[in-house]
Amino acid sequence: MPNAYVPGIGNLPAKDEAMIERRARVLGPAYRLMYETPLHLVRGEGVWLYDEEGRAYLDAYNNVASLGHCHPRVVEAIREQVGILATNTRYIHGLILDYAERLVATFPAELSQVMFACTGSEANDLAMRIARAFTGGTGIVVTENAYHGISEAVACFSPSLGKAVDLGLHVRTVPAPDAYRTGRGDVGQTFTADVETAIADLRRHGITPAALIVDTLFTSDGVLPGEKGFLAGAVDAIHEAGGIFVADEVQPGFGRTGEAMWGFQRHGVVPDLVTLGKPMGNGHPVSAVVMRPEVCDEFGRKARYFNTFGGNAVSCAAAMAVLQTIEEDGLMANSAAVGGYLMEGIRRISRGHDAVGDVRGSGLFIGAEIVTDRASRSPDRERASRIVNRMRDLGVLISVTGKFHSALKIRPPLVFTQANADRFIAVMDEALKTTH
Repeated sequence: MPNAYVPGIGNLPAKDEAMIERRARVLGPAYRLMYETPLHLVRGEGVWLYDEEGRAYLDAYNNVASLGHCHPRVVEAIREQVGILATNTRYIHGLILDYAERLVATFPAELSQVMFACTGSEANDLAMRIARAFTGGTGIVVTENAYHGISEAVACFSPSLGKAVDLGLHVRTVPAPDAYRTGRGDVGQTFTADVETAIADLRRHGITPAALIVDTLFTSDGVLPGEKGFLAGAVDAIHEAGGIFVADEVQPGFGRTGEAMWGFQRHGVVPDLVTLGKPMGNGHPVSAVVMRPEVCDEFGRKARYFNTFGGNAVSCAAAMAVLQTIEEDGLMANSAAVGGYLMEGIRRISRGHDAVGDVRGSGLFIGAEIVTDRASRSPDRERASRIVNRMRDLGVLISVTGKFHSALKIRPPLVFTQANADRFIAVMDEALKTTH
């Protein structure tokens, strides 16, 4: 894990060292802490997180709380509903229908049904079950550093989890659509050809293609928005092969791009399935698969779907509050305006730092490529990590992403303001000046 805490390196007080030892005893060895010096957080409000000493950190990384931490409208919706009724989808209840109708109204008309789960991993797991039932195939095509979840069925097509997590024999990876790293401008043509090659290889090994699934901003590949429309050829390719296209909107969705509610809309395509998670409940665990009805027909007729907590009344109340707030507070427009301001500010300060090779993004989702020098474009993972940790010390939280862990991952809440952006830009500039 990039930016993980390494015991003995961080400058931690004795009480936090003791808590880390306690974590290891009771939680086991698989968990990781972020940053060279981990944060001991006790409170969140809006775009700020607060440590035990009351110090505020500007959160420019956590898109789970996309409306900001502890948004009062979401908190109240959860509090009110949990005091009235908390039950599952095996009883008739109006709130799940009200929310489902409001949610699918934000999608193209072809995507008119929705099924609920609790996490993005569950949503992607369910999407693959539906894809297999509809296509009769098992083959999955993903980008070479994709992340789609942690369940066994989903981890096997999440190559970013690392070499210790095996990819399935039914999985093929394709290079990310990275115009900066390749130096080629024909991103759509190249990506389409790579997907076609992957499909041919699946068939060569007797595997029928079931799905192409991508995060529509290619987040784990380095935040690669690319030119609008470049995905269309790859979508046509999987359809021609008898498979379906799954848009993973767990990170790009809910207005983050500033251009549209959903990342796939940048490309003029209509997916067969769309998976949602993280920001859907602003921290409350709720996720979904939105679908073309005909794609789910075979699965629905032959297999029951039930999720004990998926679609429960409290989750629907939280999700409804999120959607209402995005729409009524104009947060998609804010993402476009403040995101554009932030990206231009990062580009401005980057002109004085040869370590920043590329700045790209859409709305409040930005990647800044850290390189040894602009001429070589060689990724500099170590410098990127130092910048992240220096910014943490200066009170601003980000992380890294990409195949080489060399792209700064900048993903603030949708309520980020111009003043917040100014603070971010100043801190990033200082971090660039003081790391080598």
